[in-house]
Amino acid sequence: MRKTLTAVLLALTLPTLAMAMPEDGPRHGGGHHGEHGSRMFKELDLSKEQHREIRQLMGEQMKGRHDITKRYLDKLPAAEQKAMQDELQAAKDKQHSAIRALLKPEQQKAFDEHQKKMQERRAERQAFKAWQAEQAKKN
Repeated sequence: MRKTLTAVLLALTLPTLAMAMPEDGPRHGGGHHGEHGSRMFKELDLSKEQHREIRQLMGEQMKGRHDITKRYLDKLPAAEQKAMQDELQAAKDKQHSAIRALLKPEQQKAFDEHQKKMQERRAERQAFKAWQAEQAKKN
């Protein structure tokens, strides 16, 4: 059960961890793709420079996909954007509830603490983005 909890928490935080990870720091795969990527890198016997460049390319690709998706989603009418966000949030809440129901009380407490920390990080990020936008308007 502890391995499951760890895997679930990692899967929920992987995007944040990926962006916060230092370029030359240790890497840990998360989920199916992370394990495959780590294994692929080991099998290719990449140098540190090759590994860094590949990670940079992968990061650029992820950002590019995000930008493309956002560009098309921004074209949706506001009501549809709101409906999509609400549906995504409902699915996320349902997943969290289902995960939490599988956990023991002490695990639920750790899960709840982790979720609270993630919420705080998201709030800090949004505040920072708002500040950035404000600074850009001043310049």
